[in-house]
Amino acid sequence: MGCVPAELALRSRNGECDVELQRAASLFNPQLVEMVKGLNQEIGAHVFIAVNAYEMHMDFVTNPQDFGFVTSKIACCGQGPFNGVGLCTPLSNLCPNRDLYAFWDPFHPSEKANRIIVQQMMTGFDQYMHPMNFSTIMALDSRV
Repeated sequence: MGCVPAELALRSRNGECDVELQRAASLFNPQLVEMVKGLNQEIGAHVFIAVNAYEMHMDFVTNPQDFGFVTSKIACCGQGPFNGVGLCTPLSNLCPNRDLYAFWDPFHPSEKANRIIVQQMMTGFDQYMHPMNFSTIMALDSRV
């Protein structure tokens, strides 16, 4: 949350993520995992799955080059600092290749970043998915 271009434009002078927003976001997922564990125990089956989108997101925010992005700080389409002000409109700055940007606009991941997130949901390990990824639960469900 604190690393999207909109927050960088609003709260950052040097491109650093907002510490308070990051702290709030990081507290959510451990609590979600515990809640999902409790619900699954109550039901007696792995019905609910927690997705740690924060960790997935932070992977390409902290290491954009590892995922083929040139930046995670600047949106492909926007205005102002980090292209993080306003909506994507015909008057916006537009990057030459959206696949090189982790963010499409001041708030939303690019299509390529969303594909990475979906791939992690499908096949990711418990760093991202708890108690299992979607491929595993679909395989188990197909046996029933």
